[in-house]
Amino acid sequence: MLGFLACLCTALPVALAAGTIYHYQDEAGVHHFTDLPTSDKFRPFSMLVPDLKGCAKLDKSIELYSRKYGIDPVLIRAMIQVESGFEPRAVSHAGAQGLMQIMPGTQSYLGLEDPFDPDANVEAGIRYLSSLLERFHSLELALAAYNAGPSRVERAGGIPHFKETREYVQRVLNIYLGAQ
Repeated sequence: MLGFLACLCTALPVALAAGTIYHYQDEAGVHHFTDLPTSDKFRPFSMLVPDLKGCAKLDKSIELYSRKYGIDPVLIRAMIQVESGFEPRAVSHAGAQGLMQIMPGTQSYLGLEDPFDPDANVEAGIRYLSSLLERFHSLELALAAYNAGPSRVERAGGIPHFKETREYVQRVLNIYLGAQ
């Protein structure tokens, strides 16, 4: 991630001279950039200089809470990449918020007061994933429950037949397993 951000920093002067840059992240987690978007998937890319201090603080939170709840930090980074693209203020079309895209009802259940506080969001997301792993005893089912809800996984007797959920599980696992 830091290499990606460093690459963006060195490309900043060239990109600013060229005009608006558009970006999207595909299902496999690959980032695509263009100055001529070819689909509505592309969104204007913010050319702000990355907050490397914030990146280091986020990394410390991921490490701390991953250790506390016994979750591989590489898995958490893969989830955050898929959930929010590391954008702390992300809000999904369904209303999920923050880095780990936690739904308001789940926020209440977890006692998460500020879903846009990166440290609190990461702690709550990891704690929630840990509870799902204990409940389902399977990484794939826990990821499906994180995305679609535990009751849907139970009703389906496995990963629900929602395209979004199946793609979510596959994307997270591809990034996670590819990083090991």
